[in-house]
Amino acid sequence: MIRILEATASTNQDMIALASAGEAEGLWLRAVTQTAGRGRLGRIWQSPPGNLYASTLVRPRPADPSPASLGFVAAVALHETVTPWVGEGALTLKWPNDLLLDGAKLSGILLEGADGAVVIGMGVNLAHYPEGLERAVTSLAVGGRGAPDPALFLEDLAAAFAHWLGRWRSEGLAPIRTAWLAAAHPKGTALTANLPDGESIKGLFDGLDSDGALILRLADGHSRVIHAGDVFLI
Repeated sequence: MIRILEATASTNQDMIALASAGEAEGLWLRAVTQTAGRGRLGRIWQSPPGNLYASTLVRPRPADPSPASLGFVAAVALHETVTPWVGEGALTLKWPNDLLLDGAKLSGILLEGADGAVVIGMGVNLAHYPEGLERAVTSLAVGGRGAPDPALFLEDLAAAFAHWLGRWRSEGLAPIRTAWLAAAHPKGTALTANLPDGESIKGLFDGLDSDGALILRLADGHSRVIHAGDVFLI
């Protein structure tokens, strides 16, 4: 089920309230525009009409994989949905769940807990992208084959997410991890990881561990496993 809001502060904030009130899994909220959209690490997410701003709700079950790994489910579903709108090989996933188009950020995914549920917000630059940021950003209108209608795009995304969520539940994280790695930048890509404690680490992308943590190969040949942080291509 998809519910449309003309304007709201944040679809994630709305979904958190609904989750706390007992809303069932599977609902999607889409806003035409947001007045207080946000991304990871508290960043402001600019939200003009024409892009996708949507959130959904998952209620983890006892036998499910780690709820944190739902970010990989969302990333794989989003990659699948965007692929028809771009050229072959133009899309890559960057840990933990950024989607890049020709190396520029196209979308963001934000997971938040809500009374035992997980709210997953997705913002995709379909028609517009913000300017003046410290990292390269783009939109499908500029780098793809035009800007899809947000309502139709979300229908495809919701179907893809349901498919990968079902596999996550029935098969575990392994097939999601395999799909994520197939869509990611190649091994050996130079990355910088800024960790929550302020440490900054440079290394080469060396895949994911079985739980989805980032593996960096350092200059001395050792590997470092990163469980949380902000990652940039060098």
